[in-house]
Amino acid sequence: MSSENLPQRPEPSPASGSEPSRKPRVAVVFGGRSSEHGISVVTAGAVLRAIDRTKYDVLPIGITADGRWALTADAPERMAITDRQVPNVSDLAESAEGGVVLPLDPADREVVYSEPGSVPKALGEVDVVFPVLHGPYGEDGTLQGLLELSGVPYVGAGVLASAVGQDKEYMKRVFTSFGLPVGPYLVIRPRQWENDEKAARARIADFAGEHGWPLFIKPARAGSSIGISKVDSFDGLDEAIAEARRHDPKVIVEALLRGREIECGVLEFEDGPRASVPAEIPPVQAHDYYDFEAKYIDSTPGIVPAPLTPEETAEVQRLAVEAFEATSCEGLVRADFFLTEDGRFVINEINTMPGFTPISMYPQMWEKSGVGYAELVDRLIEAALRRSTGLR
Repeated sequence: MSSENLPQRPEPSPASGSEPSRKPRVAVVFGGRSSEHGISVVTAGAVLRAIDRTKYDVLPIGITADGRWALTADAPERMAITDRQVPNVSDLAESAEGGVVLPLDPADREVVYSEPGSVPKALGEVDVVFPVLHGPYGEDGTLQGLLELSGVPYVGAGVLASAVGQDKEYMKRVFTSFGLPVGPYLVIRPRQWENDEKAARARIADFAGEHGWPLFIKPARAGSSIGISKVDSFDGLDEAIAEARRHDPKVIVEALLRGREIECGVLEFEDGPRASVPAEIPPVQAHDYYDFEAKYIDSTPGIVPAPLTPEETAEVQRLAVEAFEATSCEGLVRADFFLTEDGRFVINEINTMPGFTPISMYPQMWEKSGVGYAELVDRLIEAALRRSTGLR
């Protein structure tokens, strides 16, 4: 890629006083090393399309599946699901070898691009990062820790909240400690399975004996319903555990909760977090449960707002905000619940960077709550710019 085609350092624009000013620069970081790479690219396309270019300069940075930080085209139209296939960063990268380097000095926010055999090129300063990565190596506190070291503000949850929000075991432990209702679950740690599979199966047998079949076998630190299996007996158990362990060596086993699936969005406003109208995920006719294909490929529609009583709506909104606060979240959260047959809300999990395409449930809930997609993106960037990095 020639230097003439690189994004140029934004020029200062005149301000009312003598000091030059410029638009804040937003780096949209997407892709990543997790199995949710493609959905992250789709999310980035929607965010890039929505950012107000009269208000912000934008720098798209993609992380390839093998971890290279690449300068990518600012081309949202190329970041969509096509013919049931998700996009990837490698197809968007301006170079097969060039890399983007963020600063590690909090006093210097200069981003640098380099290619083998070429002089590194300064791309200008970044004022805020909008990380739209899903899953490990991006949504789990790793990227957030890097940005804290760099002193660069960023959209969304901090290091602790991101890590807790990614790990279903510790998420549930935090919820329980704050008195939030969670469903029955069992954790199979890597060493437990690797050292004594028979004992691990016995624990699952005891769990099934207490709570019944079917069970859901999940990677403990993955999202987008990737790697999840619903098993009705021991016959499918080993295959389900192997599938979960392809994505995470730690596995979580959850009992079936009979009831309705309800989601609620939380957004940080100037005066604190507020909850959106809730949505309901109806039973999926063509799928056994709300899996990856139902969410993203077949785009199974949710019901927004959910057909709940005013009392039920108020309760799930209260619980969603409590989950946000309990995990010390910032920016945004989607909280997922079951409304059980006996009328109780049980929290299943939170997502600190939920699916964020215009058809995703989080933006849809806020659309029905009076905050459109472009305003939602703008509010998240503004909230990030208001915050400092470091302890807060």
